[in-house]
Amino acid sequence: MGTGQIRGPKALITIVVMLAAVMAMIDISIVNVALTDIRASFGTPIDQIGWVSTGYMMANIVVIPMTGWFQRRFGFKKYFAFSVVLFTVASVLCGTSWNLQSLVAFRILQGLGGGAIIPTAQSILFARYPQKEHGMAAGLFGLGAITGPLLGPSIGGYLIEISSWHWIFLINVPIGLAVAALAWKVIDEPEFKADKRPIDLTGILLLATGMPALQYVFEEGNREGWLDSNLIMVLIGVAVVCLTTFVFHVLEAPNPIVDLRIFKRRSYAAGTGINFLTGLALFSSSYLFSLFCGSVMHYTALDIGKVFLLAGLSQIILMPIVGRVAPKIDPRLMLFVGISIVGASQWLGAELTAQADFHDLVMPQLVRAIGLAFIFIPLTVASLSDLAPQERGNATGLFNLTRELGGSLGTAWMGKVVADGVVRHTAYISQHVTQYDPIVQERMIQIQHAGMPPEAMLSQTVGTQALVMSFEDGFKLAMVAILFGLVLLFIMKKPKSTVPPPDAH
Repeated sequence: MGTGQIRGPKALITIVVMLAAVMAMIDISIVNVALTDIRASFGTPIDQIGWVSTGYMMANIVVIPMTGWFQRRFGFKKYFAFSVVLFTVASVLCGTSWNLQSLVAFRILQGLGGGAIIPTAQSILFARYPQKEHGMAAGLFGLGAITGPLLGPSIGGYLIEISSWHWIFLINVPIGLAVAALAWKVIDEPEFKADKRPIDLTGILLLATGMPALQYVFEEGNREGWLDSNLIMVLIGVAVVCLTTFVFHVLEAPNPIVDLRIFKRRSYAAGTGINFLTGLALFSSSYLFSLFCGSVMHYTALDIGKVFLLAGLSQIILMPIVGRVAPKIDPRLMLFVGISIVGASQWLGAELTAQADFHDLVMPQLVRAIGLAFIFIPLTVASLSDLAPQERGNATGLFNLTRELGGSLGTAWMGKVVADGVVRHTAYISQHVTQYDPIVQERMIQIQHAGMPPEAMLSQTVGTQALVMSFEDGFKLAMVAILFGLVLLFIMKKPKSTVPPPDAH
């Protein structure tokens, strides 16, 4: 029972699922540049506007691990088309929301659709392409995975500039309707037989309670003061109890909503570990870099988007090339190169100062983009390609979940690193900045000649330097995290060279 091979025009199916995946991925990042306008529109306090993003991500991490079960129950075609329709309807509701509460509720609904689209699109590509072309399938999906976040801030900035924030959601409607209709027409599953075994309601309840609690802790912990907050402490307890119980439950259940036994496969377990670290490094460094550009360099959202877009163009060129050569090279070698390059990009980020120019800002992002091109495709192929078709839905959902969790943890971690670092470095620098220091005296004279209040200017300089040093700490920690992935390469097996099945085409 469950999903098997997919039939239908390969090129058209690829276009359809890629459009849906890019649309869902753009929506993750496009909303960030609109938060200020949304807050002004609804008169929302700054400490509550983050729920527009948090609600979406909470829904994402609930539905992503369940996608394998839904695929086995309803098939790729029905589940994918339904998810796109749900995402599209929710986009209309988001664009017509009347206050923050309604927008957050509709964003949660949108996240349930968007979270299902991404792993299902990846599973469809792997089911439609023969095994010898899985490198190309992974390359195409990886291209969408990086194109969406790259385009999101730029598209959002332009839409807000020419119209209003409502259109960052309404623009999804014509695309979503077209994709849903085409998916229903071109995707064919002649071997599909629905899994009619009883629904694992206990697993769903535990997952739907524990994962949002964990996500809230990651997203809001730094703002709430972590262990100083009673709410965060309670949610940590809820997450630990629910998710621990969930693990024991699904390992014993005859038809679990998520099958964790897939982690018995060494390459898959190591691959999801590397995927977690990649998500941590990717999202944390993006967060650090955006914050650095805004708080230190005083770049606008559109200018920050231009830096990301320019640096990410290399991935659009590299992804198809890596996809073609990936099946011919040991993926562990490519992963070693990619992880090392991403680690080097974090070191370059740590070297940024307040005097950085546009070239200095683009370079770390460019190096990181090149490194990620050598990670996404071989990692996907090494982790998923050797699995049986009926295992891929469950495995793909968990695979995507680990990257989301890594990103959430990385962002929360870096928020605390920067906040704590500013306090620590400010105290350290202040101890060494005294009126008796010759360098300080010379600087005070320069400030006086410039006609600025010397004490205020000196305090601002100390604050900026402390902030830069905090970002340096963050980038170096992100570098250590991604380089730990090199250790996991020793666990990963070399993929077997297999002949595609006779009916694959």
